[in-house]
Formats: sequence, structure tokens, C-alpha cells
Amino acid sequence: MLSTETKSIILSTVPVLEKHGEAITGRFYHILFSEHPELLNLFNQTNQRQGKQQTALANAVYAAAAHIDNLSVILPVVQRIAEKHRALGVTPDQYPIVGETLLKAIKDVLGDAATPEIMDAWAQAYGAIADVFISVEQELYREAAEQPGGWRGFREFIVRDKVKESEAITSFYLEPADGKAIASYTPGQYLTFLVQVPGQPYLQRRHYSLSDAPGKPYYRISVKREAGINGLPDGIVSTYLHDTVQTGDKLQASAPAGDFKLDTTNNRPIVLLSGGVGMTPLISMAQTLAERGDTRPIVYIHSAIEGSVHAFDQQLRELAQQPNFSYHVVYERPQGEDERHPHFAKSGFVDRDLIERLAPADATFYFCGPTPYMRAVYKTLHAMGIEEDRIRFEFFGPTSQLVD
Repeated sequence: MLSTETKSIILSTVPVLEKHGEAITGRFYHILFSEHPELLNLFNQTNQRQGKQQTALANAVYAAAAHIDNLSVILPVVQRIAEKHRALGVTPDQYPIVGETLLKAIKDVLGDAATPEIMDAWAQAYGAIADVFISVEQELYREAAEQPGGWRGFREFIVRDKVKESEAITSFYLEPADGKAIASYTPGQYLTFLVQVPGQPYLQRRHYSLSDAPGKPYYRISVKREAGINGLPDGIVSTYLHDTVQTGDKLQASAPAGDFKLDTTNNRPIVLLSGGVGMTPLISMAQTLAERGDTRPIVYIHSAIEGSVHAFDQQLRELAQQPNFSYHVVYERPQGEDERHPHFAKSGFVDRDLIERLAPADATFYFCGPTPYMRAVYKTLHAMGIEEDRIRFEFFGPTSQLVD
């Protein structure tokens, strides 16, 4: 337990963190990778270059400091991060390294303002925060390993089939190399892959949402080939999967993870909103509801640039034949026959008028897509007065980006 004095000191530093948070975390990563280059095998270097990890860490540190007298308030955030840590393979022995490095970064950025009292308080606070994460993550490791078909760490899978879903998206069907059972999952969750890409000095780890209903003898992921834009290179792992990995090749994955899950504990109508490859977890949800014979109203609204990059269209057309399932397509820049699509709703972007026209007022909303899409949907749902507990999303980046 932290003393009242320690908590008071931490709370007094919140304005400083708000002002210098990203400078501190930027310095943190510089020190971390200089002193512990082996950890480059754990972090997504593309996210590093884009500043996403620095922002995410700054937000997490700020939230922990702001709620240091009641850390239970940030448990949902802890759970989300812990799911990713478990999937990536973060271990308890790495937390002291992070703590030592964070304290160095705070001292470097704040200089004389980081008094011994402040540094001591932060050392104690970090220990308390780390204990929370370690405890949650160890329970997640245990659950992943002890469930039927479960495992700890990374397991080898064989690519049994590779299917092109659109001009941009390809599906990979994965079966365990050991021939044993695989763990089930809740629609919305993801697999995390450990990949050694030829020519790359470090191991690459990436999350990819499961895109089929659970209960099959295989896993399916559907990956967009990420083309480099705005000065960024092509996606290292997505390009490798598309261009190099073939049927019969092997990939390593950790057990399904993630807190973005289809909620089947109530009978509210469901609205699924997807943008581009963000449809992968939502396809899993839609297919699961259909296979279970769910009769509640289900509305699926998908946004794509145009028809050639629109994946799983035929599957959704088939689902739309069910009386409780409605399917609607939004193309940003429709081409050729796109506007004659039988489920075409509008050109441009999904907006409030469209959502209000198609969505039941009492629905639970699930959404996933690129950052601009998710920011627009998130803000629209709040503007519509949708309560937070009816808004569910998967976002592989700092949540703060949705409300900026």
C-alpha cells in the first residue's frame, strides 16, 4: 500500500506528466533500446516510428498517476493492455527493467525539478502499478494455458489454405502443427504472431483478428497488405504474409486474446460497423450469431474505398437473406458498377444520418477500422447519446486518438 504522502506527491506531478508525458516516454524508449536492444524483438518498430507506442505509454502513465489513490478506476485499461502483453509474451522479469528506465527518463526530462522525494514516490508508485499488471497478466497466462486446447507462449501452425478475399485482403487458414485441439475464443479476439522476416534484424510480433466463427478445427485470419503511404514503408509482416508465406508454411502464434468480445448476455439489437480490414472481427461476430440462430435484429454497415477492395461481400449477402439481418454498404469512391450493389447505401462516408436511419435506438454498437473511421464513428455515437456501455470497439493504438 502506498502512503498518503506518496500518493499526494504523485498526484502533484499529474500536470507535469500532462505537459511532458510524450517527451518522457520518447526518452524512455531511447534509453530502453540503447541499454536493452534485445527488447527490440518485442516492440512494433513501425508504431515506434509513428509515435503510437510513445503516446500509448504516456497516456497509461498519466492515467495511473491521476488515479493513484484508486487504481481500480483504470482496471478496464489495465485489462486491455494486459491482454496485449500476454499475447506478446511480456514477462514479470521485464517490469523492473521498464521501471528503472522510466525513472531515468523522468529524471532526464525534468532535470532538477525531479527531486529525490518525487523520484522515490515514483519508484514506489511504479512498483504498485507493475504489481497490478503482473497479477492480471499471470492470471491471463494461466487461463490461456489451462483452457481446453490452450497453450502458453507461441505454438506452431501450418498454413492449410490461403484465399484472396479482395484486391487488398487475403485469408490464411491455420491448423496446429502438432495435430492437437486448439483453444476456442470469443468473436472479436485476435491471434498474435511471432515472425522472423528475412532481412529484418529483429523478430516481428503482430496482432491479427480472428475472422471466422469459433468452433472450427482451424483458425482464420484475414490480412490487408499494407502499402506504404506518407513516407512510410510497406507493412513488414503483412507484405511477408501476402508475398512469401504459402500453403504448407509454418507460423507461430500465441493463444487467442483481446477484450473486444461479442456480448451474448443480453438480447439487445446489434449494430456492426466496419471500415476496410476492420471488418475481420465483425465478420467473426456476424457469422457466430448466424450459426447460433440468433434472432435479434442485426445491422451490418461496411465502409470501403470501392468494390475491388471489399472483402467477404458474398458471405454478407448470404447472411442478409436471414430476416433479422440487414446489410448496408458505403463506398467512399464507388467505381464502375459499385452503386448497383444490391446493398449499396450511399457514397462517401458513414455518418450520423445513415446510422440513425438504419440502427435500432437501443442497440449495442461494435466497430473497428482505420483511425479516421473509428474517430468519426466514436464521436458520432456519442453525439447520438449512446451510453458508453453500448459502445464496443477494437483499436490497436492509443484510445485517446479517438477523441482528439
